[in-house]
Amino acid sequence: MNSPAVEVVDLIKRYGRTTAVDGLTLSAGLGAITAILGPNGAGKTSTVEICEGFRKADGGVVRVLGLEPGHRDLPARVGIMLQSGGVPPAARVGEWLRTTARFYARPLDPGTLLERLGLTAHARTPYRRLSGGQQQRLSLAGAVVGRPELVFLDEPTAGLDPQARHACWEVVEELRSCGASVVLTTHHMDEAERLADHVVIIDRGRVVAEGSPCALTGAERQLRFRARPGLDLDELLAALPVGSTAKESPSGHYIIEGHVGPELLATVTAWCAAEGVTADDLSVERRTLEDVFLELTGRELR
Repeated sequence: MNSPAVEVVDLIKRYGRTTAVDGLTLSAGLGAITAILGPNGAGKTSTVEICEGFRKADGGVVRVLGLEPGHRDLPARVGIMLQSGGVPPAARVGEWLRTTARFYARPLDPGTLLERLGLTAHARTPYRRLSGGQQQRLSLAGAVVGRPELVFLDEPTAGLDPQARHACWEVVEELRSCGASVVLTTHHMDEAERLADHVVIIDRGRVVAEGSPCALTGAERQLRFRARPGLDLDELLAALPVGSTAKESPSGHYIIEGHVGPELLATVTAWCAAEGVTADDLSVERRTLEDVFLELTGRELR
C-alpha cells in the first residue's frame, strides 16, 4: 500500500543509434499529481508510453501500481490520455463516452462529464468534426470516466483556450481529491506549478532535478526590470550589497538576486538614475518554475 503509483528505475529506451531515455529513475506518489517536464526530445513521451505499456523498455525496471506495464489487470485501474488520437474518427461524442463508461464497474456519469468539459452541445458530433481543443477535452473525459486509480495525461491542455484549461485543471484536481494518482506531462510551467505535488525535470533522457514546485523555485525573491540591453553589470554589482548577483536574460531584461529588501531596491534605482537608465516594469518577484526549467535545460531551440 505504501509503494509508489509508478516506479521507474534505470530506464533505457533506444531508437536505433539514438538513446532517448538514458538510465532515468523517478517515482510518482500515490494520491499525488506528478508533473514530468522537459524540452522536446527529452524523453518524456517515451517514458510515459513505456509506463502505459505501449512501448517496450530496452533496460531498467518499471512498475505501475506494483505491476509490470501491460499487465492484464491494469486497464481497469488506469486511465490514459494520449497526446492525440485514441478515439475512432467516426465515433459520436456522447455515444463513444457512454460506451467507454460501460467497461468500468463504477464509472462517472458520462452526461455530467460532458457538461463539465463543455461538450454537451457536441454529443452527436463525430470526433473528426470536433476542433482540436474539443478533441482534447473528449480524450480527457475518456481517461477519467472509469474512476481510475492512476491517470496518465500527456499534454492534456495543449491548444486549449483559458476557459477550457481551467475546466480541465478542476477535473485533474478533483481526481487527486478523490485519491487518484496523476502523472502529467506538460509544456505549461504555470500548469505544473499550480497542479503538481511533485515535479520531475528531465533532459536528454535523464532526470536533472525533482522536488515540489516550492522546493525547486526556492523562497528567495528577485528584483526584475527592463532597460536598454548591455548595461555594465560589473559596475552594478559593485554598488549592490555583498552576496547579490545580477544577470541579463533575455536581452534587456535584468534579474537581481540576493537579500531583496529596501536597501537593494534603493541601490538599484539610484544606480539606474545615475546612469541615465529608465528601469521599466520594476518588480519584486519569486523565481518561477519556468526560470528553473530554463536554467537547467538552456534556452536553445531543440
